[in-house]
Amino acid sequence: MFDIVILNGSVLDGSGAAARRLDVGVKNGKIVALGSLEDAEAGEVIDAAGKTVCPGVLDLHRHADAALFREGYGDCDLFQGVTTIGNGNCGLSLAPQAGPYREAIGAYLKPVTGDFSGIPVDTFGEYMAALKARPLPVNALMLAGSGTIRASVAGFQKLRLEDQDFAAIHAKLEQALSDGAGGVSLGLGYAPECYYTTEELIRALSPIRGTDTVLSVHMREEAMKLLPSIDEMIHVARELRVPLQISHLKASGRENWGKLAPMALDRIAQARADGLDVCCDAYAYTAGSTQLIHILPPEFLQGGPAAITERLRDSDARRRLLDRLEHGRDFDNYVYLVGWENIFVSALKRPEDAAFVGKSIAEAAGDRDPANFALDLLANNDCEVTMIDFITSEEDIGRILQSPFAYAISDATFPTGGKLHPRVYGAFSQVIETYVNTRHDLTLPEAVNRMTLRPAERYGLGNKGRISLGADADILVFDPARVHVNATYDRPDRRAQGMDYVMVNGRIALQNGKLTGACAGKVLEGNR
Repeated sequence: MFDIVILNGSVLDGSGAAARRLDVGVKNGKIVALGSLEDAEAGEVIDAAGKTVCPGVLDLHRHADAALFREGYGDCDLFQGVTTIGNGNCGLSLAPQAGPYREAIGAYLKPVTGDFSGIPVDTFGEYMAALKARPLPVNALMLAGSGTIRASVAGFQKLRLEDQDFAAIHAKLEQALSDGAGGVSLGLGYAPECYYTTEELIRALSPIRGTDTVLSVHMREEAMKLLPSIDEMIHVARELRVPLQISHLKASGRENWGKLAPMALDRIAQARADGLDVCCDAYAYTAGSTQLIHILPPEFLQGGPAAITERLRDSDARRRLLDRLEHGRDFDNYVYLVGWENIFVSALKRPEDAAFVGKSIAEAAGDRDPANFALDLLANNDCEVTMIDFITSEEDIGRILQSPFAYAISDATFPTGGKLHPRVYGAFSQVIETYVNTRHDLTLPEAVNRMTLRPAERYGLGNKGRISLGADADILVFDPARVHVNATYDRPDRRAQGMDYVMVNGRIALQNGKLTGACAGKVLEGNR
């Protein structure tokens, strides 16, 4: 007798192959039968006639390290079919923070992760133990953030590391991998990792040399210097002999649209042809979201939030910074690339500034100079400000998702308060509604492949992302024509629609479009 049988469905197995008419039998959290099961006995029978049956979505680039501990977490995932998430991305894992720089690390992370009070973050092992002790609505994979590790050793002020610093970084990285990290993430666009030279970066990552540990990277630049940034990481991955994952590939800035993305894909394709295991991913929105301090040039990020705040209040430093924002072309200058009218305040620290949330810097500034307004906003909020910035094009997104080595992510951030980015609730429904049903960049089997099997294979999650015998029963039942994103930039916390059933490890978490309260998610660990 089966626990669950799904009858009459059109099954997409995750490989990208065309749908097949199959029944699916589930027992003890696994897929145990495929074929004709109409006479089988089961505790629950789901009639999927006219519906698509496919693996659960894997979103392996989220920043829900703290959100997973919040009451009610899961809505944003399950209603868009997400059954497995990956956190600790962009070098910004919550742990390990132990050491004299913990306060500075926390201030730096909060605009992305939100408040993490009460969560043990001193060591990666303590964090993982706390996560395993919680009921989880979805499966969770954690990456070790190289930025957090470096900051815990040397803070945000020190540019050049010494031998003992590298030794401490190596020890913390090795411990995180031993504690179950499923990979290592970099945030070279952020402090303190932006201080690394290429050779220093290779040295810092030497513990993973020659292993199958996936190195996931937010590159130094994603606009004018996109191609050199890709070249740098290809060099790093070759030197270390590790798999490389280029996070949220994009060509920021209108003047780069349609030009740099094809060239970037060619660079990656050539590296793959030369034998390097390199892939990329992309989110399905033209706007990103991160700390507002990301508008600043790298040299102004030194010292962490407290030092940046002090620098913003210094008249000489402010004058130099304003000049850099107006004329600088040697960094990802979002002021130049997209303008203040396309940079929106989404969350901030001071309640008295709440009226600015949801407004562009240009609008919020009113009659004031927008550059000075933005810098004052940062200073007054101790740099704890999150932005949503419109930076890329749908054509580039479609082109990237079409590539044979790309998959879809959300890059969802979870600031406490303010407005979320709509991709938190809509990223994967957006892939289907916009890039399959409307734009036709992908077929449905291709889209399912980009959301399931490809990310699962990337991180060696052999039992995820597929409808096959022995696979984990993370399964969706839905009508693709009914998939719709309800989250908007004005109302970002609205659930997606269209999922009839969502199953996590053989338990029904969403039934007839309603949450069941089941928490069958597991913490997924690396193989080291």
